[in-house]
Amino acid sequence: MQSGEREVLVNVDQLSKRYQGDWAVKDVSFKIQHGTCIALLGPNGAGKTTTLHMLAGLLDESQGTIHFHNKQNDFRKSIGFLPQQPQLFGWMTAEEFLNICGQLSELPKANREARLEEVLKFVGLKDVRKKKIAGFSGGMKQRLGLAQAILHEPELLILDEPVSALDPTGRREVLELIREMKKKMTVLFSTHILHDAEQVCDQVLILKKGELKWNGELEQLRSSMEELTIQIKTKTTLKNVFQTGEGILHVKEVADNEVLLQVEKGYDANLCWRRLLEKGMDVEYFNANPVTLEQAYLEVLQK
Repeated sequence: MQSGEREVLVNVDQLSKRYQGDWAVKDVSFKIQHGTCIALLGPNGAGKTTTLHMLAGLLDESQGTIHFHNKQNDFRKSIGFLPQQPQLFGWMTAEEFLNICGQLSELPKANREARLEEVLKFVGLKDVRKKKIAGFSGGMKQRLGLAQAILHEPELLILDEPVSALDPTGRREVLELIREMKKKMTVLFSTHILHDAEQVCDQVLILKKGELKWNGELEQLRSSMEELTIQIKTKTTLKNVFQTGEGILHVKEVADNEVLLQVEKGYDANLCWRRLLEKGMDVEYFNANPVTLEQAYLEVLQK
């Protein structure tokens, strides 16, 4: 292992799942390193949930392998899992629910109470531990779901769309909890919202129609783009001022006095300034934007 490189926790090789002749996931390979936070991105129907269920040991793969610590055995005790729609029992209190989860996780009775106390405090539910779950808000239920997933202190925490059904306040609370949890364990979560990944993750995997289209860091995704966007607005017409060629790939006329230029990576935006000055144009707005993560993500999906 090279200096600074993290130890591999999970190695996924050619993972596939087939349903009645159709591939939900096909030949997906990636590695999960210790201490990282990875976002599994992709539109609805991309195969994210199927992939996570196979990783969590809830679904058998059609082909391919999952090696946990280089051992191909039952590693479910080392995993915490929060499904997209967790089944919480409204007639129970938060304390009762977590106590049952602790028993199912074979958490020793001797330290179960202390662990319940610690987890309830961490997710901000300590003061409502004896309240019925039926009276919880959506954000509170999701935080309780997170509590059960980390109760047995797993090495790998898997979260399926953990914030998709929450309001902005609940979304922010859960993302903050994920940010804190990644300090203590490896986290893999799925989402179709790039902004969520931007907030907390180190690495992204992008799925489209069951196939892996990208595996790398967010900044690598942005820098992989070969184009730059330049937006220009003047007080007079910009008709025929810019044409394709010499680094300009596409000219979009937004209005008579406004254009959007797609230029090659490394293009010198000062060349556009010079052309405007040569023509004596009065510039109202000039912005040479680097490619956004959203643009890079959408381009990957279009390939």
